[in-house]
Amino acid sequence: MKDNKDFLGTEPVRKLLMRLALPTIAAQLINMLYNLVDRIYIGHIPEVGALALTGVGVCMPLIMIVSAFAAMVGTGGAPRTSICMGKQDYDQAEKILGNCFVLQLVISAVLTAVLLLFNRNLLMAFGASENTIEYAVSYMNIYAIGTIFVQLTLGMNSFITAQGFARTGMLSVLIGAVSNIILDPIFIFGLGMGVRGGALATVISQALSCIWVMAFLFGKKTPLRLRPNRMKLQRAVILPCIALGASTFIMQASESILSVCFNSSLLKYGGDIAVGAMTILNSVMMFAMLPLQGLGQGAQPIISYNYGAGNASRVKAAFRLLLAASLSYATLLWIIVMVFPQAFAMLFTSDQALVEFTGAALRIYLALLFLFGIQMACQMTFNAIGYAKESITVAILRKFILLIPLIYILPMLWKSNQTFAVYLAEPVADTIAIAFTALLFKIRFKAAMAELEDKPAIS
Repeated sequence: MKDNKDFLGTEPVRKLLMRLALPTIAAQLINMLYNLVDRIYIGHIPEVGALALTGVGVCMPLIMIVSAFAAMVGTGGAPRTSICMGKQDYDQAEKILGNCFVLQLVISAVLTAVLLLFNRNLLMAFGASENTIEYAVSYMNIYAIGTIFVQLTLGMNSFITAQGFARTGMLSVLIGAVSNIILDPIFIFGLGMGVRGGALATVISQALSCIWVMAFLFGKKTPLRLRPNRMKLQRAVILPCIALGASTFIMQASESILSVCFNSSLLKYGGDIAVGAMTILNSVMMFAMLPLQGLGQGAQPIISYNYGAGNASRVKAAFRLLLAASLSYATLLWIIVMVFPQAFAMLFTSDQALVEFTGAALRIYLALLFLFGIQMACQMTFNAIGYAKESITVAILRKFILLIPLIYILPMLWKSNQTFAVYLAEPVADTIAIAFTALLFKIRFKAAMAELEDKPAIS
């Protein structure tokens, strides 16, 4: 078993990052299509497309909470399994895997009950109007049934990638995405199910991905396997995973709180068109976030494994490559968005008024996108080396301390255009958060590497 993983500690870092990052980036791009294809089809439903798109957009806070729980377990447990593998402690690594699996089953049961019982009230709180609530409820009632598939697919797939099986992890996403792209037009248009068809296509697609993930982790092709004797929940095993994954949970779950803040403010100052534009802005943000997360996920096994093995030079080399690649991608996408903002809007709607409004909003909302690669690279590396407190700190700062207050403060300062002042909160918060994250990372990462270099490497 040890020999199967030696490549993480011996193969050239640049070659290794390419080998692992390309499939994880591809997986995130596929995942992006997975998330966006419903909205693209729904936004083009004849006569009601704009309202239906806004209704589904209001569902996104709840969907993000479901994904956030999966990410908490996956991004908290997967780096710890890689660190244990670097230390050659495969028994502990399998305990982490088994405990995280059981925890996700418990979380799935609770979330499903909450979503089925309270989704209408939650959707109204998240910015649905009388014009859009029925579309939102129709989508959410069906989506809630597939919560367990979302949890297990997103969460447990991290443990496949963490062991170096990046292509297998990519296939997990590809199966669901292709299924969703095929099923969406059949259910939405062919069977006339509208938004309910989009939700049903998503549930079936996630179920297919879930079968693939579970078959692999229970099978014999992976060094770490799901075994019944490793599934007894242990506080000492699961709590450190939750602590490490808390920053990712905060980043993703806080998006639901942000959606409430953004949507309520935008509904107040700009009406349904401003809320509809926000749905598209969040969708375009996925073009940035998901590939950057893919880069981080590709680098994570390298950083975590070599951190566990005590090899500081390879950890630093992997981070430098991650930072350079993240900055390059973020800058390229920023240029495209600034030059062709309306082209992105036209992907999601044929309503000309919404296209023009969204094009102007995009340039404001994503003004600092070119620097976001720094934020993502530093935060993903904090997670990879197990620095939970630092990762949580930068997540809380950006979302809760900066962005949420600015959503309400800036419209009071810029009264001539209060709607666009709401969108401006994003780049203002990013400016401060990125500067803080870079400084904190420089201090803590330098200290971590100095400590690592004082310890003998594990051969």
